[in-house]
Amino acid sequence: MVKRSLQLFKATWGVLRVDKTLALFPVLSALATLVVIASFALPVWATRSTDAAGHASVSVPGWLLIGIGYLVLSYLTIFFNAGLVIAANERLTGTGPGTLVSGFRGAAAKAGAIAPWALVSATVSVVLRQLEQRAGIVGRLVIGLVGIAWALVTYLVVPILVLEGVGTIDAIKRSAAMFKRTWGENMVGNLGLGLVTFLAMLVGLAFIGGGAALGAAADNAVVAAPFVVVGIVWVAVVIAGSAALSGIYRVALYRYAADGVTPAAFGDIDLAQAFRPRRTSRGTGGTGGFAG
Repeated sequence: MVKRSLQLFKATWGVLRVDKTLALFPVLSALATLVVIASFALPVWATRSTDAAGHASVSVPGWLLIGIGYLVLSYLTIFFNAGLVIAANERLTGTGPGTLVSGFRGAAAKAGAIAPWALVSATVSVVLRQLEQRAGIVGRLVIGLVGIAWALVTYLVVPILVLEGVGTIDAIKRSAAMFKRTWGENMVGNLGLGLVTFLAMLVGLAFIGGGAALGAAADNAVVAAPFVVVGIVWVAVVIAGSAALSGIYRVALYRYAADGVTPAAFGDIDLAQAFRPRRTSRGTGGTGGFAG
């Protein structure tokens, strides 16, 4: 599985290498997120209430602003993901330029369709988080597993929403059906993405940690600054690249799951290997799952 995952990572990286502008979607998404957080944080701070002892707490209007801000963040994240999906799909299928402009244009055309999914996604996330905070150790484990299951079942919702033009409920059902057919093997490539991302992140963290150690040894923050800056920039680049690769791979899996055809950009890699039926213990009489 690891070998196949790394092969899929190389193929996905090949797509991003041809059109590096796809990496701008997660970069712009991060910048937009910071702007939204700042825009809502200031009003929340301004409307905070203070008790008789001088302790500040979030007021009712503040909590309302936090809720609205969370929904806006959820929508923005999905909107930028939709743009990436559309651009990547154009690139993989040859049906469009696959550029930043075409991606955003396509996402804007689906702006209304994205909103209900953003609401559902944000609501589920908040509910699971609240339940996890109130549960014991076993309860947190169970809720964590539920969260993972939800993420797997809805893994292809965004591609289905923006590429098929169906509603949120139908997109969830279709994503769940695709997941059942693949038995979770649509995550094989993400193993490769996750492994490479983790190793790349270690390089940046090593720069940051090494710089901090040198600065402490020399008792001079200036010594540490170049290493820390390089490390931070490296980590930021890795995060953006990983998000772009994940989006590209998701589209490739969607195209295979929907059409049964491996995108040409993946060369001689047969995605059928990520979806091949696994024989049951009864022999060839059935397909009790899919290969791991």
